[in-house]
Amino acid sequence: MRVNVDTAACIGAGQCALVAPDVFDQDDDGIVMLLNAAPSEPEHAATRRAAALCPARVIVVDESE
Repeated sequence: MRVNVDTAACIGAGQCALVAPDVFDQDDDGIVMLLNAAPSEPEHAATRRAAALCPARVIVVDESE
């Protein structure tokens, strides 16, 4: 799994950081920060859920990696 984020389109809802705190965080302005672009298997489900919950759809999960 490989994760990418579009920080320019992030609206700072924070769902990603709440659902997958080992993969995502927020900066001082609330914008997503990608902590781990290649999360381990135990983090995959939470990473997928974070992407699904993102209201701005700025998280892209590539399952081919």
